[in-house]
Amino acid sequence: MLFTPREEIQGRIDKLRPLIEKASIDGVFFHYKIDYFYLSGTMQDSLLFVPLEGKPILFVKREIGRARRESPLDEIVPIRSMKDIKPYIGNLKRVGLQLDVVPYNDVIKFKSILGDVELVNASPLTQELRKKKSPFEIGLMERAASITKKVYELVPNVLKEGMMEIELGGILEAYAKTLGHESLLRVRSLNYEAYSWHILSGRTGSIVSQSDSPMGGLGLSPAFPVGASMKKIKRDEPILVDFGGCYHGYQSDQTRMFAIGHMPDMYVKAYEVCREIHYRVLDKALLGVSGRELFEYSKGLAKEAGFGDYYLGYEPHKVRFLAHGIGLELSEMPFIAHRTDYPIEEGMTFAIEPKMVFPKKGSAGFENTVLMEKGSYRVLTDIDENIIIV
Repeated sequence: MLFTPREEIQGRIDKLRPLIEKASIDGVFFHYKIDYFYLSGTMQDSLLFVPLEGKPILFVKREIGRARRESPLDEIVPIRSMKDIKPYIGNLKRVGLQLDVVPYNDVIKFKSILGDVELVNASPLTQELRKKKSPFEIGLMERAASITKKVYELVPNVLKEGMMEIELGGILEAYAKTLGHESLLRVRSLNYEAYSWHILSGRTGSIVSQSDSPMGGLGLSPAFPVGASMKKIKRDEPILVDFGGCYHGYQSDQTRMFAIGHMPDMYVKAYEVCREIHYRVLDKALLGVSGRELFEYSKGLAKEAGFGDYYLGYEPHKVRFLAHGIGLELSEMPFIAHRTDYPIEEGMTFAIEPKMVFPKKGSAGFENTVLMEKGSYRVLTDIDENIIIV
């Protein structure tokens, strides 16, 4: 089993400390498992405290043996309840919590344990810290991308007329799991879950749902209203496959198009425009312009190509982002979006996904996970970029 190296964890903590000092807080408590996994190497049921000075302490509710094997931290302490942390932390005046995701009741309980302390939102600290990836993290994302490459290569061999969207999704997911895919795609959200089998064929590609995406799909029920459905796949219709992969917690995200028999010309052209937007935006990103400028630039390209009404969805359901950061979470910094005021820089990884949606007809899209390097970029999802006709 792969564990996060000690030097990797220590490097992350060393980069976090100046952010803690800049925020004028005594330390940060990490309840949210994605953040404490990033800083400790274990996702056992824990609470991590990183003080401004001194060693981090991992308080483990369950299971201490696994936590000690998985985490390289020196201070790993078993606790039965939150009250047990008090003797270890001293007197604190101002501390951070992940207030964007920690339940309010937990915040109140925690404040009652700590006493008279000021609680501040520390989520921006780890979001900023995780915006750029280390070589170790990039290696894990490359592994995730290598899994999904094999998944996409399987599609032409199993795609058949009359099979259900969810049937194809199930076949692809089962195969991906034999390659190490962890299935769950984590998202920092209260009410949104993500998963791999986002397969939309024909008209389902134009269905909007609760997800913040150009198209949502029909899904399986009102309780599961996104992605692949029981609809049977037909000949001569566009088939969009957006299959995310996950390895050791790190993700890749990509979209490709397929068809049985023939792809209608409208979707072929839309796909070509999406691919052109994808690469022209990446080229412009090398100039150091802001995410907002890149987003507006992409809209102009779509309009020039005659697809402005369909780009990133149709009114009133257009989305306001072109690319989302990706790593431990499916939607993290950086973003190429209408309000992004920072440039895309070396070490950042993101999924760029120009898509076209035609009301009541279908959709086309192209997506890759990309790493920004010094003076260049590298597509991690090295998958055939042609429309595949079966």
